[in-house]
Formats: sequence, C-alpha cells, structure tokens
Amino acid sequence: MRAVKTQVLTDCWVSMAWDEYVTCSEEPSLKSAKCYYHEGHGRFEMLPVGPNHAKDHTVANDAIKLFCILKFIPITVLDNASYRKAGCDECQPDLSAYVGDKANKVPSSGGFINLDLQAAPDLAIEVANTSFLDDIGAKRSLYETLNISEYWIVNVAKAEVTAFEILNQGSQRIATSKLLKGFEFSVLEEALRRSRKTDQSKVGNWLMQQFQS
Repeated sequence: MRAVKTQVLTDCWVSMAWDEYVTCSEEPSLKSAKCYYHEGHGRFEMLPVGPNHAKDHTVANDAIKLFCILKFIPITVLDNASYRKAGCDECQPDLSAYVGDKANKVPSSGGFINLDLQAAPDLAIEVANTSFLDDIGAKRSLYETLNISEYWIVNVAKAEVTAFEILNQGSQRIATSKLLKGFEFSVLEEALRRSRKTDQSKVGNWLMQQFQS
C-alpha cells in the first residue's frame, strides 16, 4: 500500500487502495467530509453548503416525509448516513430512506451502516450544487452497484429533480417514483421553486394540499 499523503485531495476522485481510503477518512482534517469510494477511487467532499443547497435538502426531506405520512407508507429517512461495503464501496448520500418492511429494521448504533450485514437503503438522494455532473455520473454508477431501488438528484441551480429507477445494476430515468407510488417529481420541483420565495411552513402547507388532492 502506498504511504498516505499528508495533504489529501478533496472534492475529486483520487485513485487509492481501500485501506488507504479508510485511513484517509479517519484523518482529523476530514472529520466533516462526506466520503465515497467506488472502483478503486476515493472522494472526500469538503465544499461549503450554501443556503439554497440547505433549503433544497430540507424541502426534499419534508416532502418525502409528508407524502409518506399522508399515504400511510412506512419509511425511515436518514440524513447524511454513511454506508460501507468493506473493500468495495462507500457512500454518504445527503438523504436516504428505507421503505416498507425495511423501515423498522434500520440499525441504531455504529459509525456507519455495514452493507455486508444490512440491506442497502431503498432510496438515495444527492443535493447537487456544483457536483451535478459527478452525481449523475460516478455516483450513479456507485448506487447502481449497491442496487438501491431509486436514486434522485436535486439540481440546486435549476430547482430540478433527475430521478432514476435502478434495476439489475443499471438505471433508467423516471418522472414519477415507483418506490413511493404517486409521488410526482414535478410537485417537488415546484416546492423547491416556492422555497426560494417563501418560508418553509407555507411550502409544507402547499405540499400537504397537493398530496391530499
């Protein structure tokens, strides 16, 4: 194994062995980084989170929970949870969720969810500001490998949602969620646009009206 560099490159994919990646991820300077590993490359994200990114993260989280509450769909949503398949892959999506029977089987301890022991989440969401091309490319390949049911990308710059259904380690675009039956991405996009102009309680009330109609 190569010696670990004292200066770790961030916000880009770097070729490294798994052991080197794990060592880097434990560096104090990367304590707040989001960590990814796929196909022999590690990525440590340290970019600051702007207000629109933070707003979109919250609106997406609220929309999913409100929809599932009103439709009586069991769900457990996790914020920035880490998932690891030792020696192979690691990811830390902005939001992830277990749906249906798996919603009550999410572990409550440990520094990361061990995918050798625990099923992968049904849904992964990345909120993309400057990282959209990476999210739709390398990270989509990572989530395909983990065989997550759906992968959504919230494009902060355009207030748009790009969503994929994942089947047999491949993916195809979808306009309506198949995991959360009846959840239309056009509604979430309108909620994102509204959040730019008004407070989140008004956006939440609007979402409830849409989901109840």
